[in-house]
Amino acid sequence: MFRKFQVGCHEMKVRMCCAGLRNLLQGLTFSAKYYSKHNPPQTVCPYSKIGPKKRHILGCSKSTCTHRTAPPGSILPCRFFSCKQEGAKVPSKRKQNTSIDLLHKNLLKSEQKNWNNISPTYKAMTKRIKEKLEELHNMYTLNSRSPRMRFGENVYFEENGCIFLAKADDGEGNAKILFSVEDLGFSDAFIQRIRISPDQRYMAISLKSENSEEATCIIIKLGNLPVMEKVIPSIFSFEWAANDVLYYTTQKNLKCQNVFMTTFTYQKHTKLVYTEQDARFFVDLYCTKDKHFLTINSNSKTTSEVWLVDCRRPFESPALVQARTTGVLYHVEHRKEQLYILTTYGEPAEYKLMKAPVASSGKENWQLVYAPEKKTKLVDFEMFSDDCIMFLKNAGHLYLNVISFVSHSVQSIKLPTWACEFELESHPEHTTSTCYFQLSSPVHPPKRFAYSFKENNLIEQAVQEVPIIMNCHTTRLLAKSKDETLVPITVFHNKNSKELHRRPLLVHVYGAYGIDLNMSFKEEKLMLIEEGWILAYCHVRGGGEQGLSWHRDGCQHNKLKGLHDLRACIMLLHQLGFSQPKHTALAAASAGGVLAGALCNTDPALIRAMVLQCYPSVFITVYENDERVPLTGILQYVQKLRKAALDHASRASKKGNWIPNIILDVQANGSHCDSSWEHSLHEVARHLAFLNRELEEVCHPQHHSKSCK
Repeated sequence: MFRKFQVGCHEMKVRMCCAGLRNLLQGLTFSAKYYSKHNPPQTVCPYSKIGPKKRHILGCSKSTCTHRTAPPGSILPCRFFSCKQEGAKVPSKRKQNTSIDLLHKNLLKSEQKNWNNISPTYKAMTKRIKEKLEELHNMYTLNSRSPRMRFGENVYFEENGCIFLAKADDGEGNAKILFSVEDLGFSDAFIQRIRISPDQRYMAISLKSENSEEATCIIIKLGNLPVMEKVIPSIFSFEWAANDVLYYTTQKNLKCQNVFMTTFTYQKHTKLVYTEQDARFFVDLYCTKDKHFLTINSNSKTTSEVWLVDCRRPFESPALVQARTTGVLYHVEHRKEQLYILTTYGEPAEYKLMKAPVASSGKENWQLVYAPEKKTKLVDFEMFSDDCIMFLKNAGHLYLNVISFVSHSVQSIKLPTWACEFELESHPEHTTSTCYFQLSSPVHPPKRFAYSFKENNLIEQAVQEVPIIMNCHTTRLLAKSKDETLVPITVFHNKNSKELHRRPLLVHVYGAYGIDLNMSFKEEKLMLIEEGWILAYCHVRGGGEQGLSWHRDGCQHNKLKGLHDLRACIMLLHQLGFSQPKHTALAAASAGGVLAGALCNTDPALIRAMVLQCYPSVFITVYENDERVPLTGILQYVQKLRKAALDHASRASKKGNWIPNIILDVQANGSHCDSSWEHSLHEVARHLAFLNRELEEVCHPQHHSKSCK
């Protein structure tokens, strides 16, 4: 629940990789994409417990959707379809950018011509990398299953664009398909969010195209023949307040400020129930775990305000919990007429759990229930009937605390040392006796765990077809920064690798907006480990790994502290024998590019063998219709960067002087948001081919003669 409400800010996604060529050059890759998944401009999106399918099955037959969007009232056919489709796109109000002047059009043509000339250089290596990534994807990702939502005897789940219904006691082998994305006429979209009405008569789903920021909500009346009741465009979040009453928010120009209520009885109508007047605030909806209240959450980067809709009286006006107070963030859950409030109110200004009566919910009545230790981040929170579970992070380690409201006790359980990310599974019934979640790391595919309240212990689920990776070693380090602050580092490397100081090192950094480094499982990370790379994740200040104070200590006028942290991390890695400067690459995303770029200017010796006063090679991926990062600015940036690189090379001219590669890859399709597996496969393969070519000297020996030469 808590992750849905974390406050963040979203810019372009920038993947930045610096490396050395024959001890002389560094490579730098950028990708103008989204860093944090499904996040709105100012607040992390409360995405569904059943998330979007982030992949498609490879190797299946293609099918093209030829039918249009089914109109409201249409009966939807129940039939299977190929999981990889093309055709209709989710409607979007976004218009094509027609304002690029002639100069920029000419620049675009020039860059496209340049890419067409240089791309064959990477063809063979890109092909090898794609084949390896597809192999890993089939081996690991396809063995995982999508989350399940249980309502009494019924279990709902989504697989490859199909919604299934199964009986809990019958097993999923007898599951029946209710409808598919193709049936709705949106075969180019993925399901982003699912909400089922309390009586299970209606299902609301949001569909989103990877080329659009906006989603479309489809309301389906369930039954032997599902009927599409309504289509709502440009929607962000939605929740059922009652059996036939749906609340939803609309999104316009990356802002979300209006809340509507719509009904599906014979007196069908839609009504505006809330409007946020302050453009700095972003509005989303969430139902409390016991389904007693629907919460309207209005959040800025630093301040929150919550309104309650009583689900027993959904047509009454929302009630205010606590008027917004500058600098105070808070979010609410409910249990037995008490509001449980996660808030930064009081000292220290970190998230803590408090409570207050529903009838007297003002902050003057808030009482402390639990506060995490210093430099411990509250990552997520889930409420149950008699307990709540808190997922915490400290110095890179994950653990959970179980708070009993009956015995008033707190039990702390440390999770496996390899775990870096977790994902709570859907628990619609708050009276359940077991909490299910998945753990993963960049090189460990998700593994399922459960905490049993009855047994009071952690249970590792039955061995899956794909076991936890056994040949990867996880190391936790602390680097001492310029002001003596200890900065956590998480390192992964192959246990069988010899002479680690000779191995290539890929360092990851972000350090902005209180957002943690993305450490979820990625096939390309596992491939790098298998080929002898070392991966290091530097949790520098400005990010959120150690709470809100960790973020505040590295932002605005403290931004240089993040740079000092990064420098200290890389120096410690080299001192401990993890690679060396000439074999070191740097990867950053979005605002992390600021720190990566600054390090290239201030400490080039850390990421190259020799200081030549020359620029690193740069690979930039951009999308023509990116709403967040206009193509015009990227074209101007590339021209200036290329001129600066050439000017430096000419001033330091020597016989055989190296001139860096400045490459712009303009993609016609794609957006700032996450792309499909197929599209990301091509992009990642190109990036890794570029890095490997720039790091010719340290390519994996078995591929050296074929790939690097």
